[in-house]
Amino acid sequence: MSNPRKYIAKRERADVTDVELQEKVVFINRVAKVMKGGRRFHFTAIVVVGDQAGRVGAAMAKATEVPEAIRKAATVAKKHMITVPMVNTTIPHPLLVRFGASKVLIKPAPKGSGLIAGGGVRAVLEMAGVKDVVAKSLGSSNPANTVKATVLALSMMRSPKDVLARRQQFSQEASIGR
Repeated sequence: MSNPRKYIAKRERADVTDVELQEKVVFINRVAKVMKGGRRFHFTAIVVVGDQAGRVGAAMAKATEVPEAIRKAATVAKKHMITVPMVNTTIPHPLLVRFGASKVLIKPAPKGSGLIAGGGVRAVLEMAGVKDVVAKSLGSSNPANTVKATVLALSMMRSPKDVLARRQQFSQEASIGR
């Protein structure tokens, strides 16, 4: 997760100046390196940052102390935030996205259904502000790859207006399935 551009489909970034952002730590891993004189410990933190109004970012960072790793990851996540297109409180269309060995299935749900998801998928969707959605993590349950797959899925989302505009470039009679 050191290079968030690998798991963000769109190139444009969300503007996060003067926005109240919240952080959520998804996973902390302790890594031991055996050296002469004993073990050296390093920590890896996966952090999701969002404003719960359609903007979200995720990143992973390493440091010798846990708070430092969390701070570094949050800084990188704030630099690489994306805007999530939403239809009321849900997403515009279902998606199945793969990143590494992890697959994430995200489907829109009726109003009042709530956020039905687990692990890293839930953290990303909560920080994005999606209220009604059904998600399932398939394949590997590695938190790093499930978070990356979820961010990739959200960055691949297209709003109905975007799809209509793209279709009308080729045909003026284009519509969205009505």
